[in-house]
Amino acid sequence: MDDGERKKDILNRGDVSRLVRTFYGKVRKDDILGPIFNGIINDWENHFELLTDFWETQLFLKRKYYGNPVTAHQEVDDKMGHSITSEHFGLWLNLWFATIDELFDGKTAWIAKNRAQKMSTMLFLQIYQHRKKS
Repeated sequence: MDDGERKKDILNRGDVSRLVRTFYGKVRKDDILGPIFNGIINDWENHFELLTDFWETQLFLKRKYYGNPVTAHQEVDDKMGHSITSEHFGLWLNLWFATIDELFDGKTAWIAKNRAQKMSTMLFLQIYQHRKKS
C-alpha cells in the first residue's frame, strides 16, 4: 500500500475475501502453523470460500456460514494427536491482527480482531473439554 493511500475499513465480501486469502497465505508459509493447515486442507479454494462465508456472517450478520467451527477445530486437534496448544491460537491471532492492520483500518476491522480473540479462547476451551471426553 502506498504511503499516501489511506486504508479503508472492511466493507463487503470482497474485502473479507482479501483478508482471508492474504491471511491464510501467511499461515500456509508459517513454520509452525503451516504444517497443520497444509496437512489437513486439500482444497484451499473451497476453504477460502467457507472462511469468507464465516467471516462475512460474523462481521455483517449475513447468514452465509452454516458449519460448526467447534467441531471442525476438535477434529483438527484429533487429527493432530491432541497437540494443538494455546500457543497455536496465539500465533494465529498475531498473524490475523497483523494482516488486518496491514490491509484495513476502522470499526469493522476492530470487530474482526475482537471476534477472533473471543473465538480463539472459546475454541481452545472446547478442544480441551473434548479431549477429556475422548
